[in-house]
Amino acid sequence: MKKEVRIGMVGYQFMGKAHSHAYRDLPFYFDGKIKPVLKAVAGRKEAAVKDAADRMGWESYETDWRKLVERKDIDVVDIVTPNHTHAEIAIAAAKAGKHVITEKPLALSLEQAKEMHEAVKENNVKHLICHNYRFAPAVQFAKKLLEDGRLGRIYHFRANYLQDFIMDPDFPLIWRLKKEVSGSGALGDIGAHSIDLARFLIGEFEEIVGTTETFIKERPAGEMSGGLSASSDASGYGEVTVDDAVAFISRFENGTLGTFEATRFAGGNRNKNKFEINGEKGSLRWDMEDMNKLDVYFSDDEEGLQGFRTVNCTEEVHPYAGAYWPAGHIIGYEHTFINLLHAFFEESAPYPDFEDGVKNQAVLEAVEKSSEQRQWVSVSK
Repeated sequence: MKKEVRIGMVGYQFMGKAHSHAYRDLPFYFDGKIKPVLKAVAGRKEAAVKDAADRMGWESYETDWRKLVERKDIDVVDIVTPNHTHAEIAIAAAKAGKHVITEKPLALSLEQAKEMHEAVKENNVKHLICHNYRFAPAVQFAKKLLEDGRLGRIYHFRANYLQDFIMDPDFPLIWRLKKEVSGSGALGDIGAHSIDLARFLIGEFEEIVGTTETFIKERPAGEMSGGLSASSDASGYGEVTVDDAVAFISRFENGTLGTFEATRFAGGNRNKNKFEINGEKGSLRWDMEDMNKLDVYFSDDEEGLQGFRTVNCTEEVHPYAGAYWPAGHIIGYEHTFINLLHAFFEESAPYPDFEDGVKNQAVLEAVEKSSEQRQWVSVSK
């Protein structure tokens, strides 16, 4: 018999949909020890949260997250709310003895992130930050090739995370464009994913120099209306207080040189999350928009046949792929969350955890300080 673990989720929109789907499908694909039970979802607007509970398969709902955290029939609290609420909910959940899952970035600041990490450690609960892109089979396979030394010494890590969904100057001033709610713009929203992939694949950052830019300074007031869509509320204009784009260079502790770009102003790029790694014995390339494939180059291939080969990471030898379909039958974005939650439930100390969240937050803060001071900034300091 599988052990039932009762989930309480705070929030129910874009990420709420992704997480709910993953909980429901997890036992279908993985024969693990745990069966998630969708016990309750919380949201401020009763009609909306009731509808979300019905659509996504939750047994009940609450209009106050505090009541959800206090419930005796909840084992795990999953936080999919705007960034400024993560710390308060996570700390309260940890103190109530609940295991904690939260969307990224972990918090608004490094100080907040450290407080969250201390809370889960002090209360001895499991904790997870949802950097789901780690869990694409092609990314996991890239990690294996690196750990096996197939690329030798690593020289370069370069990452681009390109979107275009706020390019229209009349796109509303949603919470993602307000520093007091989101913490940062493209940097924390999408750049955080590139930072996590770099830490996962390469190692820890040593120092950074970077710059940020805000192209549209004011926007009409409005709010999110599902996914990355939004609607205006005709109440005037407000100031954009976060970055629209960021670019930075890094040195890693192992000597690797990194280059990063994150922007929501790259026309034609809907969700181009990509990286390339160059080492002394070869290179790797991955792009989320073609997430099942990993481009691989080895310098010791026969002359005349050298060049990138494309590996379709859908075979049983590829991490996580064997849980799904026969070779060549691709999986999608939603399956990265299933893989992530499988690791959370089945591993005693799952990663990425809140310590990873703290280290990610330290890099975000170093980029912001570098942009303000116009100089290199030590991440460890």
